[in-house]
Amino acid sequence: MLELLPTFIGYLLVLVAIAVYAGMKTSTMQDYSIGGRSLSSSVTALSAGASDMSGWLLLGLPGAIYLTGLVEGWILIGLVVGAWINWTYVANRLRIASTLYGEAITIPQLLSLRTAARTKTLPIVASIVLIIFFTVYVSAGFIASAKLFESVLGVEYLLGLSIGVVIVMTYTAIGGFLAVSWTDAFQALLMMVVLVAVPTMALNMDLSAPGSLVDATRDIWNWEAYSFLGVLGLLSWGLGYFGQPHILARFMAIRNPQAIPTARTIGMSWMILSSVGAVAVGFAAMTALPLLEDKETALIYLSDLVLSPWVAGIVIAAILAAVMSTVDSQLMVVSTVLVNDVASPNSKLLLYSRLSVVLVAAIAALLALDQESRIFDVVAFAWAGIGSSFGSCILFSLFYRETTSIALIGAIVTGTATTIVWHYLKGGIFDVYELLPAFLLASGVLVLISKLKSDEEAIERFEKLEESLSSRTTT
Repeated sequence: MLELLPTFIGYLLVLVAIAVYAGMKTSTMQDYSIGGRSLSSSVTALSAGASDMSGWLLLGLPGAIYLTGLVEGWILIGLVVGAWINWTYVANRLRIASTLYGEAITIPQLLSLRTAARTKTLPIVASIVLIIFFTVYVSAGFIASAKLFESVLGVEYLLGLSIGVVIVMTYTAIGGFLAVSWTDAFQALLMMVVLVAVPTMALNMDLSAPGSLVDATRDIWNWEAYSFLGVLGLLSWGLGYFGQPHILARFMAIRNPQAIPTARTIGMSWMILSSVGAVAVGFAAMTALPLLEDKETALIYLSDLVLSPWVAGIVIAAILAAVMSTVDSQLMVVSTVLVNDVASPNSKLLLYSRLSVVLVAAIAALLALDQESRIFDVVAFAWAGIGSSFGSCILFSLFYRETTSIALIGAIVTGTATTIVWHYLKGGIFDVYELLPAFLLASGVLVLISKLKSDEEAIERFEKLEESLSSRTTT
């Protein structure tokens, strides 16, 4: 595997160069946490896509297709619809709201400002829930990086885990949001090229054993793998988009709202092309690697079959890129929330943010020590927890005038509790992915509490947002 090292090391040097350059342009907390709201359409779109899809797209999804067939494709339908709604209806309002009430740089801060919260209860509760689920989410990325190093370079799982943690932790702490966004945009392009090229080459080459292509074609349409409730749960993945802070942060950081339509076109094109490629990887691996032990390494071994060692190094870099592109964004969000919304403001916020990156990464690494953890399952749990807890809060804060800070607290607690309880219950209605019931219950609680006790100042702030949107439309 030594042939892979030159390409791999070259990739890492690019990341370091980007991080150092971004660090030179980072001097304030707003620079570090949200890039001074200076992202272009292309960087916003590509970095949002990369931070969203992550190692799940290159490792988790192909493995799921390999294991259960095309029924897993229902996830993609839900995700594509959810992402389009997010770009079309949420992004513009969120970008305007984030500056309208006082330069919000985190989601807990935005929710607090939008509802005129009079205490720190809302941002603290929101921050605690976000930190818990994001730490779990980050651990999924570290699991993916450890599997990568173990499978490709032959190193022990623990050593591979340590390498991945150090790489991501270092460039995130140095360069902040700009480094994260620029590297994610670069990584998104690399991921897309690999997801299109590898399955295309594999399906055009005679790699399958006799009869395996026929068997795989039959198996990939294995619709009996999920019940109606199971498919409904897969479709509900799209609801998670409305509450993912690492994606929403890109909307808040774009240079101006007028750039959002262009960013949407770029982002949705990248998402559809890359997702179809990931499904094709799973299908190609079913024919070429029928006895694959770890299904989530399908892309790694498939690229080894169809590419030269030098080019295969690019694939390895792309997989690491996918892992890093989500982990770095999540570390960035958690560190900013931890310092900005939980700690008391002081002149050392920038230093504390960098130190908190190290702390959260260390905790996530401890969670990733379980080698039997499946990336797909860990991501699904964290996505549900964050999506249900914050998705309803974001939507109702931006579109429902009656929303209050107390109602948001109720929604966050309800979404969190439902996700955790539902996750461990099996059979019957509990086959539905926990995101759907948790999101619906959180939304119901939010509306109920808002109706029981209204807040005139919160209503006035919503009307201020409506006026701002109206004036921008008519000018």
